[in-house]
Amino acid sequence: MTTIKATTERYAATRPSLWRSVLMFLSVIGPGIITANADNDVGGITTYGLAGAQFGYSLLWLLIPVTVALIVVQEMCARMGAVTGKGLADLIRENFGVTITFWVLLIFVFGDLANTTTEFAGIATVAPIFQVSVPWLSKYVLVPAAAIFVFVLVTRGNYRVVEKIFFLFCFVYISYVISGFIVAPDWHEVLRQLVIPHFSPTKAYVLMAIGVIGTTISPWMQFYIQSAIVEKGVKIQDYGYSRVDVITGAIFTDVIAFFIIVATAATIYVHNEYAGPHGQIVVSDVGQLAAALAPLASKYASILFAVGLLNAAVFTASILPLSTAYYVSEAFGFESGVDKRFRDAPFFYGFYAALIVFGSVVVLLPNAPLLKIIFYSQVLNGALLPAVLVLMLLLINNRRLMGDYTNSPFFNIIAWGTVIIVGGLTIVSTVQQFFP
Repeated sequence: MTTIKATTERYAATRPSLWRSVLMFLSVIGPGIITANADNDVGGITTYGLAGAQFGYSLLWLLIPVTVALIVVQEMCARMGAVTGKGLADLIRENFGVTITFWVLLIFVFGDLANTTTEFAGIATVAPIFQVSVPWLSKYVLVPAAAIFVFVLVTRGNYRVVEKIFFLFCFVYISYVISGFIVAPDWHEVLRQLVIPHFSPTKAYVLMAIGVIGTTISPWMQFYIQSAIVEKGVKIQDYGYSRVDVITGAIFTDVIAFFIIVATAATIYVHNEYAGPHGQIVVSDVGQLAAALAPLASKYASILFAVGLLNAAVFTASILPLSTAYYVSEAFGFESGVDKRFRDAPFFYGFYAALIVFGSVVVLLPNAPLLKIIFYSQVLNGALLPAVLVLMLLLINNRRLMGDYTNSPFFNIIAWGTVIIVGGLTIVSTVQQFFP
């Protein structure tokens, strides 16, 4: 009886602390999960889908080290945001000067223009699938409607409302998990290729590996997550909860990537392997990745893939230009943030609108090479990644800036290893383009 009473008293004493922990976690959760899932955008889905369609399960093993690297990189930015209370672009300008900041951001703005165009390209290419049921829903209707929705969503709500809507977008990605099971892959072979690395030094394989890394750890993500942490007001004393948020988001997003590769490998790749040259499926746009699943698996797998693609396009078309507007505004001292009114942050909202207009207009041009725009924008992400990682590592290991919250040796090894590996792959790929 005494033991029960003592246990009850102990529980009562710890319950407030438990509830505080739960409430604190719920209050800071968001930036990590949202940023990581936004990375499963049209470019990501296309790259993962092409990886499965062209190479089967042979690139699955890459997701394990990439997930570890993603956790490390995202955690670094979130930690810098909580410790300094400043965005990444702000820190780059203060510590490396305006000249370096200008050229770095100029390169990244061009990259983000390509990435934003990619999201609207995804909407354009998936329109024919929905047009089968709704004949008037062409890309000329769907793309402008998505652009207007994206702009209104972000500019008319406050941060908390926008974040809740972004959370809803995240859950739609489960459609890819369902698609992965519907296609009934050879799970023994899937697991074997997941745990046993297989690297082929061909030009196509190296380019695809860079694309997979670049789409999983996109440079723009680092700017967005740090700005989101700052705007959310996360302080270092509560940072442990944000770390859980970051880790959860990274694992969830790469689980989705796993199922996208599995879905296309178990259908398109397997079909092409046995069909012969005249019966093979040739993918000329991302919508065909979804459409090809219907005869090879089921119409439900095809529809789920298309729904996930449309969700990803609208979701990331909201976040990616927002990230760009954040870091450009921070770098040059303009007011920024979705909690600000338009008259308080005209450059922030104007630049955001310009990116959306540019991306939506380009994909509506006649004969726009949508698949090339989508895929090569991810390769560009991979090529740019080492530059932003080097700047991040110099900042986070600056004890004057970070105090006791600099990187551990383990984090430095993972981060510098990512810089070296991606840089090396980029050099190899570049050489292969000129000397095939």
